Amino acid sequence: MTEIDDVRALLGGRPRPVGWDERRTRIEEVAAVDPPPQGVVFTATTIAGVPAEWSAAPDADARRVLLYLHGGGYCSGSIVSHRNLASRAGQSAGMRCLALQYRLAPEHPAPAALEDARGAYEALLHQGFAPGDIAVGGDSAGGGLTLALMVALRDAGRPLPGCGWLISPWVDLAMTGASMDSKDAVDPLIHRGYLDELGAAYRAGRAADDPLVSPLHADLSGLPPMLVQVGSAETLLDDAVRIAGRLGAADVPVRLEVWPAMIHAWMLWAGRLEDGRRALASAGDFLRRRGV
Repeated sequence: MTEIDDVRALLGGRPRPVGWDERRTRIEEVAAVDPPPQGVVFTATTIAGVPAEWSAAPDADARRVLLYLHGGGYCSGSIVSHRNLASRAGQSAGMRCLALQYRLAPEHPAPAALEDARGAYEALLHQGFAPGDIAVGGDSAGGGLTLALMVALRDAGRPLPGCGWLISPWVDLAMTGASMDSKDAVDPLIHRGYLDELGAAYRAGRAADDPLVSPLHADLSGLPPMLVQVGSAETLLDDAVRIAGRLGAADVPVRLEVWPAMIHAWMLWAGRLEDGRRALASAGDFLRRRGV
């Protein structure tokens, strides 16, 4: 059995959960199965009224920060579920990481998550972080939220972060990518019916191609450098490929990495997955250099 087969077995070991509470519990069980890296210090905090958690390795540059926006389809995911990924990312990038517990749908539909992300970013600026010393990243819905935040900041004339990092990003809530169907049989996590339910809960009546919920359809000009990472065994593969293409067409410096055989947000299991650690090392290098 390969390492990715081991992760697939972990994910398929129980029936798919039903209901918001079960889903939120389940993502914490499977995504937080491994401990975070040794030597990293975690500190609970609140920023702009939103719960958050700092993580920092001993050699982290305190002047720089990764604002991390977790995945979970805007309806689940947490500081706990993504602690391993977020802390490893900060460690790899040599900076502190601030993981944000933004409000979730359906209790808090759009634009609640975007408001929380923007409030946290503005608070970091108020604390004295230079815009270029802030990176913003996220997986799945957190990747879409990362882009939506940057578009909202640009439109408001606010200073933009130094770079962005999109892991398996969900950027098209209309789900028009061909891989939504062509990769359905190999993706153990993400399927059209599931995303239909999550998207409807988050949009709460907004159009599926609204640029602030589906940034694939946004004007992407003027955004900072971006790294897009995706696995080949994902129904969201085309979301990643298309957003990289549209960023490039908008003259945004962008790097796209497609990792063979990897599944959705595979870096969550970097503790047991070599390709997860390699992908985080690549992301860390990008974040250190601000995409240069």
